[in-house]
Amino acid sequence: MLAVVGKSTVEELFDDIPSDIRLKNGLALEPGKSEWEVYNHLRRLSERNRVDRISFLGGGAYDHIVPATVRHVLSKPEFATAYTPYQAEISQGILQAIFEYQTMMCMLTGLDVSNASLYDGASAVVEACSVGLQSNRRSNRILYSATLHPNVKRVLVTNYRGRGIELEEIPAIDGQTSLPATKELLSETTAAIVVQSPNYFGCLENFEGFAEEAHSRGALFVVSANPMSLALFRTPAEWGADVAVGDTQVFGFPANYGGPSAGYITAREEYLRKMPGRIVGQTVDRDGRRAFVLTLQAREQHIKRERATSNICTNQALVALGNAVYLATLGAEGLREVCSQSAVKAQYLHDRLAAELPVDDAFPRPFFNEFTIRLPTPSRNVIESMSRAGYLAGFCPADLDVGAVIDEHEAEGKDLLTIAVTEKRTREEIEGFVSAMKDALK
Repeated sequence: MLAVVGKSTVEELFDDIPSDIRLKNGLALEPGKSEWEVYNHLRRLSERNRVDRISFLGGGAYDHIVPATVRHVLSKPEFATAYTPYQAEISQGILQAIFEYQTMMCMLTGLDVSNASLYDGASAVVEACSVGLQSNRRSNRILYSATLHPNVKRVLVTNYRGRGIELEEIPAIDGQTSLPATKELLSETTAAIVVQSPNYFGCLENFEGFAEEAHSRGALFVVSANPMSLALFRTPAEWGADVAVGDTQVFGFPANYGGPSAGYITAREEYLRKMPGRIVGQTVDRDGRRAFVLTLQAREQHIKRERATSNICTNQALVALGNAVYLATLGAEGLREVCSQSAVKAQYLHDRLAAELPVDDAFPRPFFNEFTIRLPTPSRNVIESMSRAGYLAGFCPADLDVGAVIDEHEAEGKDLLTIAVTEKRTREEIEGFVSAMKDALK
């Protein structure tokens, strides 16, 4: 193979990779192992993982119950190995699955159209902003809330650096995006306002007036939301959003160190032709039977190349399928029950901590299944102590450098702890968490 491509060594094949980031000493693996020996070696390595700790982690990935139906359907090889369904005649199964996913995301967000999913919620935010930039040709500014997840902020910077697009952060007051500050920052060149609820600290925000202000300047109002919360709380459409985005890991996937996930994006129908990625539509075949096709493909990169609405030309179809199976398994009533249990259990833990321990609300606002408290000691010490006791206690939001939102607090936010609770947590686990935190704060 080297001779065919005109190379003499494997090292020469990788010359384009900078030498300072290339592996120098090889992998620490013994040569000539059989398949069974390799399996046993990997099994021994896996046994070094700790899988017994009870998770109260959140910040974008949550420990929900995953119905067995999700894993069963995803394991079917016709789905697991399926690629792009360009040939509709032989792709009706995956096309219908995507269509069902799109329909459910529209029902949850209250908006008109959905695509076939994106890589993750952060890239979905970027794509939503791109819809705004395309919709207002005079625009070159994007406003985003200080309470937006820091990783999303970084993805925005990465995507728009060097492209002549200005990014400006909207200040927040007590965990709420400031509407007066938004009014001051808005201009005729603003493409989009991006906000998040529940936000990075778990707070449910009030977006009354935001959509009207955005639209008065020709900007899109983009709401990033944990889709699980939409079974109980106001939808992006009810807030007047033009585009809704977020991650779908909560619908049928373990937290798994942050994924896998998919990004959802839904929008009002007027932005259909500016939507990124694939859209599956329903039609009829020549015999009048219901059929599914990729629709409006002229928007896509594989046809329009550099003139496409986005450089996104693929999607997380397997994850989207899992999302659809999860939602179909639970149904509307089951989803409301999961959402309600998560909210009630989070409130119960919050109230137990407030009653039993010297902690305060960092942001005294309503929340869904996640909240942030201020501890009397650095949160890192508490997190480590709780881990030894068998609990993943949460995370310190300051560890991701959220800037001005927490600079006002003592120790620059190092005393903050964000805790998430889902329907999976039992009363016994919650009481054990409270007891372990008591010991950690002694």
